[in-house]
Amino acid sequence: MAWFSLINLMNKNEKTMKTTKIISAIALLGLVTFTSCKKNYTCTCTTVVGTGSVNETHSIDNATLPDAKNTCNNYQDQANNTLPGGTTCHL
Repeated sequence: MAWFSLINLMNKNEKTMKTTKIISAIALLGLVTFTSCKKNYTCTCTTVVGTGSVNETHSIDNATLPDAKNTCNNYQDQANNTLPGGTTCHL
């Protein structure tokens, strides 16, 4: 009878641990899924003027890396519309 009670108690503990692990895994997955990887970036643009160059920086706040790259490329495109081929920008 004592062995049966001990085995029954062990089975309950195993079920509790499995449940705890499953709930923890789901919570961790939810945290990773709903947490965005947004941060601040700096886009540096260099414009060649004659024999010199001018650097300009643009802050890109609270953006994902792909969004920051697109924004930086837009700065480059806007500058090159004014002075074609004279500006390069990078993060």
